[in-house]
Amino acid sequence: MNPNPNIRWISQSSSTSNTNYDVAAVPALTSIEMEAIADRTIERYATKALKRNGKGVSIVWFRNDLRVLDNEALVKAWVSSDIVLPVCCVDPRLFGTTYHFGFPKTGVLRTQFLIECLADLKKSLMKKGLNLLIKEGKPEEILPSLAKSFQAHTVKSRLVYAQKETCSEEVNAEKSVSKGLRQVILQSSSTGSKLQFVWGTTMYHIDDLPFNTSSLPDIYTQFRKSVEAKCEVRACIKLPASLGLAPSVDDWGNLLSFDQFGLQPHEAGSLPTFLFKEDTLCVSKGMKFVGGGGGGKCSTEQSTRIFLEEGGPRDVQLKWRQDQKLFESWRDGSTGYPLIDANMKELSMTGFMSNRGRQIVCSFLVRDMGLDWRMGAEWFETCLLDYDPCSNYGNWTYGAGKIFVNDLIENPDG
Repeated sequence: MNPNPNIRWISQSSSTSNTNYDVAAVPALTSIEMEAIADRTIERYATKALKRNGKGVSIVWFRNDLRVLDNEALVKAWVSSDIVLPVCCVDPRLFGTTYHFGFPKTGVLRTQFLIECLADLKKSLMKKGLNLLIKEGKPEEILPSLAKSFQAHTVKSRLVYAQKETCSEEVNAEKSVSKGLRQVILQSSSTGSKLQFVWGTTMYHIDDLPFNTSSLPDIYTQFRKSVEAKCEVRACIKLPASLGLAPSVDDWGNLLSFDQFGLQPHEAGSLPTFLFKEDTLCVSKGMKFVGGGGGGKCSTEQSTRIFLEEGGPRDVQLKWRQDQKLFESWRDGSTGYPLIDANMKELSMTGFMSNRGRQIVCSFLVRDMGLDWRMGAEWFETCLLDYDPCSNYGNWTYGAGKIFVNDLIENPDG
């Protein structure tokens, strides 16, 4: 009996055994249905209790957090002014090349994702009475110019509100914007800080931590136990029912186009059938999975051991190699190892890879191929939709460092 009449059940047979199993073909939501869900969610966090207590124009600098919901910078700008100008600066430096190997910093898939996020942000702001000004260029040039043009000021002397970032490129941009705004302020009579940062990139607020950020625990378990015992996750920031009328702007700008950056749109296609429909991953020679199928589990250490047993390279080069041919086989998913190839093809076609998959392909690139871990890290920067400098480079340095230490332990004489 079908347990849910809204789900179509398909009976399939395993290609490698006599086992029959059912696959639930869950229907996808339409764009209209998804938009309705998003609207209801935003309405749930709307409140009439918020009151404006400022005058003048404030600018909200949208950076990596392209949301209306739970956006403290947006709410603070609204409270402290009577006109809000949301701005997104499409910085050409985001579409440059990576530091060591010259890969695109933002690949086609993440560019498409960014276009979709900006379109959604613009639509959400318009539903609240505002709009999104999209300008191509460096923020340190755009924002001071806008502040001067709109005579942006508030009674609290805050010109621009933005979410605080922590990595070098973003921090350098913040410093440049602050410097540019100071030049604008010198020409006016207002005083005080002109760039207001809001913390919003972590689950726990930085001000709520039970220790100073300069003395974080060295071990994650210690950090987690302390935070879970002494901190609480802050509630979502409430939004006003309406964000007011948008300021008068002649040209709000257009969404990004691939032509701007010399990119070609990614043609969506189905992933190879062995990723999901066959048992290739769970029955590959020597691999022991728990659960079977595409959802099986295999530890990084186990997968590395398997590759070694199957005849992979046994000695790790302590001096990182940069063999382009080897790297391309890893990048293109043509190593000949199904688990590695499946994960890398998924990354190139979707911009996503599971956390376990990321550990496995990192281990393979560094330990089995003996290649420079930075090649993998920079390629992930190009491809991942959820790319974050801290997570990406932190995970790669952890993977490479763990492998390096394990090799010293196993082979103390080299």
